[in-house]
Amino acid sequence: MNTKKIIAVFAVALAASAVLAAPTVRGKKGPKAMAGNEDGPVTSGREAKILVDQMPKTGQQSCLPAPGVPGASMIGQCYTKPRKWIVIETKYTTYAKFLPQLTFNWHVLLETKSAKENKGNKMGLPPYSYFNTTVTYFNIPQGSHAACVCLPPSYLELYGEPKAIGFTISNENGDILGGDTVSEVKGIKPGTQFWEEQNIMNAPGPDGKPMIERRQGLVDRSKTIWALVNPNDYEATMQ
Repeated sequence: MNTKKIIAVFAVALAASAVLAAPTVRGKKGPKAMAGNEDGPVTSGREAKILVDQMPKTGQQSCLPAPGVPGASMIGQCYTKPRKWIVIETKYTTYAKFLPQLTFNWHVLLETKSAKENKGNKMGLPPYSYFNTTVTYFNIPQGSHAACVCLPPSYLELYGEPKAIGFTISNENGDILGGDTVSEVKGIKPGTQFWEEQNIMNAPGPDGKPMIERRQGLVDRSKTIWALVNPNDYEATMQ
């Protein structure tokens, strides 16, 4: 069955699911700002104010060539063909003087048909691949910060571009302080916590097999070459 028919069936399955939006409170700082006290080092619950200033980019906008690092190698360059990484970034602002920790729980959906090295899906992969990881930042001072996770070039080449990206932000007590979802996938609306929807995550294709396959490999930027880019925008992490 061709890809258009597969995606059409997937969209029908998704339409039946309920939409669960990430918790937000509308205030002076915008729809993603959480209510709170800006005067002291508030550290728990909804009193810790978080504002998501910029959401991650989907599709080709999130695919970037690795930064060049000058240096010598005994074996020289092995792979000369240009390659790109999937770099998923968000920008956020904190208002407490210091927060002990913030945990970002990332959810990323790659679309197989956009994979440049798997044209026509000769590998026979499901239409979508799902990746999940959490990254915890420690001792976050008041101000503007960035959070980022990455997938190496081979994931982009085999599994395709990110078409739906969501995340939640929680404190050390597990309280959800913010988060959101962006999506290009038909049937997954922006704001939908698609990873919580069994009708989405376990949606069957025409052949009865799942439309989404769960995979591993999503990592914090600090474990990649991207750790060298704007390091002062990121706090200490534990993954």
